[in-house]
Amino acid sequence: MSTAQIIDGKAIAASLRDDITAAVARLKQGHDLTPGLAVVLVGEDPASQIYVRNKAKQTIACGMNSIEHKLPAGTPEANLLALVDALNADAGVHGILVQLPLPDHIDAKKVIERIDPAKDVDGFHPINVGRLSTGDKGLVSCTPAGCLILIKSVEPELSGLEAVVVGRSNIVGKPVAQLLLRENCTVTIAHSRTRDLPAVTRRADILVAAVGRSEMVRGDWIKPGAIVIDVGMNRIADANSKSRLTGDVAFDEASEVARAITPVPGGVGPMTIACLLKNTVEATEATIG
Repeated sequence: MSTAQIIDGKAIAASLRDDITAAVARLKQGHDLTPGLAVVLVGEDPASQIYVRNKAKQTIACGMNSIEHKLPAGTPEANLLALVDALNADAGVHGILVQLPLPDHIDAKKVIERIDPAKDVDGFHPINVGRLSTGDKGLVSCTPAGCLILIKSVEPELSGLEAVVVGRSNIVGKPVAQLLLRENCTVTIAHSRTRDLPAVTRRADILVAAVGRSEMVRGDWIKPGAIVIDVGMNRIADANSKSRLTGDVAFDEASEVARAITPVPGGVGPMTIACLLKNTVEATEATIG
């Protein structure tokens, strides 16, 4: 039986969107400024299409301008880079997001580095990554930012706590570790080469799982009373050959041990788009002299 607090990402994201809507209204009234988010989708990846559609819907719901560019899968890299240049120069665009993954013939690194760091609402540009690692102000990658908000909804004061991040990706693992360092946590980044991974995760007051392996983290890997943030989104077939979403954490087992845990779906996922909109507002506010 579950004893853990279920961290409701949907409710927390909805509250954040209310704050964003209010901030957009202030920008419109006080500065005659409407934040604009440009999303670029290359190709017809079904998951990306759904994600882009949800982004546009929520952008508009918060009172912002949603600018969409849908390009064929065969679009030359030079054409995409030219579009990014045009969006960089457009004063009505405050945030730029190029949806990943990109087709194989396009160098994603080159595209990300072409985006103006001041409009890089995904937080992937090396300048923003560098600012995060050195403690400077910059746009922070959306999923890690969402993870931190969820953690602090349970425990506002993180100073001195031991945090373990399982996963070392540039998109989640490394930036969430940097954010936890900023909060004065003692941080360990664990990964596939970590020796005796269960022993490492059992030290964690805060455990962030971001490896992309269904239910890899078992209940006996978790320290009693830990806060568990499950970033995993794995689609697997059940006994009836229907697909279902699972996280990287064995939820039923973990929820008997943890103090608080995010569900999948409904935990980290809703926070990603909410934090994208938050970044767009911050990028817009930064243009005000």
